[in-house]
Amino acid sequence: MNGRARGLGTTVLFLASLAAGCFSDHPAEPTGGATVSFANDIQPIFSGNCASSGCHGTVNANPGNKPMVLVAGQSYDNIVGVASGEVPSMQRIRAGQPDNSYLIHKLQGTHRGVGGSGERMPLGRSPLSQGQVDLIRTWTANGAPRN
Repeated sequence: MNGRARGLGTTVLFLASLAAGCFSDHPAEPTGGATVSFANDIQPIFSGNCASSGCHGTVNANPGNKPMVLVAGQSYDNIVGVASGEVPSMQRIRAGQPDNSYLIHKLQGTHRGVGGSGERMPLGRSPLSQGQVDLIRTWTANGAPRN
């Protein structure tokens, strides 16, 4: 095989690999190759910063029709694919779309720019670190898997 044919073959393989990645059912992996786990990476952020008494640790402290309890075992079902109480046209977490996920806007402090109200979360505490927000964004971008 001459050099030109080998180069063309390499180009075709590269393009085929690229196309396969674009249409794959598998979510993209975050930088470093590790998959973000809801149970191991995301839930501990909620448990340590949000799921306290008087905040998102009990149903009583949340909107009655759309509780956002963020304790382990309940949080996933209360955020993924659930309409936000403040901006009902947005889901709290829209799988695959971190920029269209209201919870992420609340954590970043950009919620008013999408029609939201209230304060940045977590209320009365320091904002989450950029690394924590990035982890939630990556998990959401990867389809918000229940893993």
